[in-house]
Amino acid sequence: MENVSQEAALEEIRLLVVDDQADVCRGLRRLLSTLGCTVETADSGEAALSRLQADAYDLIITDIKMAGMSGMELLHEIKRRWPAVEVVIITGYGTIEMAVSSLQDGASHFLTKPFDNEEILSLVRRLGYRVLARRRSRFNATRDRAPRLIAESPAMQRVLRLVAQVAPRNIPVLIQGESGTGKEVVARTIHHRSRVREQPFLAINCAALPDSLLESELFGYTQGAFTGAHHDSPGLFRQAQGGTIFLDEIPSMSLPFQGKLLRVLENKVVRPLGGRQDVPVDFRLVAAANRDLEALVRERAFREDLLYRLQVMQVTLPPLRERREGIPALAEYFLETAAAEVLGPGEPVPRLSPAALGVLTRQDWPGNVRELENAIKRALVVCRGDTITPGHLGLGGPPEAPAAGRMPPYEAEKQQAIESFQETYIRNALRRTGGNVTRAADLCGLTRAAFQRIMKKLAIDREDLAAAVE
Repeated sequence: MENVSQEAALEEIRLLVVDDQADVCRGLRRLLSTLGCTVETADSGEAALSRLQADAYDLIITDIKMAGMSGMELLHEIKRRWPAVEVVIITGYGTIEMAVSSLQDGASHFLTKPFDNEEILSLVRRLGYRVLARRRSRFNATRDRAPRLIAESPAMQRVLRLVAQVAPRNIPVLIQGESGTGKEVVARTIHHRSRVREQPFLAINCAALPDSLLESELFGYTQGAFTGAHHDSPGLFRQAQGGTIFLDEIPSMSLPFQGKLLRVLENKVVRPLGGRQDVPVDFRLVAAANRDLEALVRERAFREDLLYRLQVMQVTLPPLRERREGIPALAEYFLETAAAEVLGPGEPVPRLSPAALGVLTRQDWPGNVRELENAIKRALVVCRGDTITPGHLGLGGPPEAPAAGRMPPYEAEKQQAIESFQETYIRNALRRTGGNVTRAADLCGLTRAAFQRIMKKLAIDREDLAAAVE
């Protein structure tokens, strides 16, 4: 059986089942959803192409014999337009010649009906991990990593749904929110869920550079364009060709420079510094602002026409104080990621005590997610035991503490009772589903990722529970 971390990784995989028999689509969707990946269906080759044009998919499972476009015709079209997509051919009339032909035409695998459930589950796992390995090796080569957007609170769930809607569409996106709310993480998530996710993602902080340097970084320059320009430089707009460029802190651009950016967006060309010809460019723009751009337009500090170009779709990130429900999950995530950076090899990772999580949840966090991450890193440095307490956080103690500076005597007991109930509830759900994490999460009204974090925190082994049921 695959372990939890492997199946959790498959949540990144998007799969499309194509068959003109509704019962086959329903059965495969139900079966393959147990792996944690997103599974959708189409009842014809034409419908599948329409979906592929609108959304990004990693794996296609298609029947050969269908009314209209056949599975082989669909395979040819997919490989012509989206060569990286894995395609599995299934048929009830398989021959050796047909299997060889489909594999020669680019199919990843050929299955004959009726196939064994475990066979197709194993195949999809293997192809899913191949997609992830290829994607991550490409990202590592470009110093880019797949982001993880923690969305436990209702406010962030709404953001995640909007990101899922806008990501596959090749339109500009404006992300607004206070400093430290995670705008770049959202930008990277949009890129990694788009159709150009295997192309470059390049980011630049516009506030960090004066206009003259920003122009040379973005537009590029020719040799001799200015003192020190000893060679040609393509600039980020051209380096992002086919991919995504993220302009952070865009309100810091001067009005004249905003005009130059507007020309790039309208005409899809750039002219390098010192150059005499325009160069075509093709990239997706995601911009971010920590100030209200509409207010800046009214103050004549930002161009209205540029705002219209950027604001085709807008994602607004709430500050951390307005999504407190997600703070425990964020804290646990930062604890996990910071441990590799702060702790030495073999050092055990301390746990966050219930009291510490309570303190973190009650803070206002003016620096938002970035400030929370720094607090966790600081706690890891000063903690010498196996548990991080409020004193390790450096936040001055819990805001609601009484004058004597001590927690109410019943606080620890209350947290223990909550954790005991939570463990019983999770274990019962897993027993009812025979250890199936996806179905157990549905029973509890939780996302699969949230359910698995609780399992990890409480050290619950679903395989032991499944064996006990058997």
